[in-house]
Amino acid sequence: MGKVVFIILLVFILMIILSSIKIVNTGYVYIVERFGQFYKVLEPGWHFIIPLVDFVRRKISTKQQILDIQPQNVITQDNVKISIDNVIFYKIMAPRDAVYNIEDFKAGIVYSTITNMRNIVGNMSLDEVLSGRDKINNELLKVVDEITDAYGIKILSVEIKNIIPPAEIQQAMEKQMKAERDKRASILQAEGQKQSEIAIAEGQKQSKILQAEAEKEANIRRAEGLRESQLLEAEGKARAIEAIAIAQSEAIRKVNKSILDSGTNEVVIALKQVEALQEMAKNPANKLILPNETLSTLGNVAAIAEMIKEVK
Repeated sequence: MGKVVFIILLVFILMIILSSIKIVNTGYVYIVERFGQFYKVLEPGWHFIIPLVDFVRRKISTKQQILDIQPQNVITQDNVKISIDNVIFYKIMAPRDAVYNIEDFKAGIVYSTITNMRNIVGNMSLDEVLSGRDKINNELLKVVDEITDAYGIKILSVEIKNIIPPAEIQQAMEKQMKAERDKRASILQAEGQKQSEIAIAEGQKQSKILQAEAEKEANIRRAEGLRESQLLEAEGKARAIEAIAIAQSEAIRKVNKSILDSGTNEVVIALKQVEALQEMAKNPANKLILPNETLSTLGNVAAIAEMIKEVK
């Protein structure tokens, strides 16, 4: 009998010792009460408490947590009933306040978010709500974070998951979006046609400019060719005249030589002059202008020459 009592006592003592050891995992803390009052917060690690005296009131996570709020019906400023659901990211910064300052801190976060979301959205039109998610998130974050400071919770972010307008509003929005897409498509098509016409006109303009430049270049080349032709023709005439003058000069030189060789007979001189004048007159490019006295003299000389030829 004594052995049984000893074994029971030993088991009881071991149970008391084991119950006095508390192991707190990383990311959690324990709220410990002694005789019904807050005693201390057990941080991660090994801890010893007094059995039957100390009591672990609650296990609190110090990690970032997510709270998904179910869709809530909200009425906008223009009396449109929409459904909005949110996601709250929070972290417990003061575990003692989260346990003793509010009965259920999660419920406090949810109801604070829903109430303030209705107040914020109620002052906005449907278009402002649909286009102003960031504004709603920022205002909710500011308001709810101020409320949860009282029970040691930090609101990290408030995000709107979805905004669901009524079915008829969705249909109207879809029609508006379709009309807007059709409008943009028409604008893009018109812009493309405009650019195409501009490109065609620009091409025609460049073609005309190139054609005019080509015609101008051709005219310049034709003018240069005509000028070169005229210059060559004038140069040829000048060379012909020069050749004639040289021939005439050579003829005169020969006449003079003949005169010198035959003496200073006046009849011979007159005959040579007549012959020279005849040679000069054969060329149509030469013109002789002689005084009347010279013509009469030459006429007499020619008559004498004829007489001499007849006598011979």
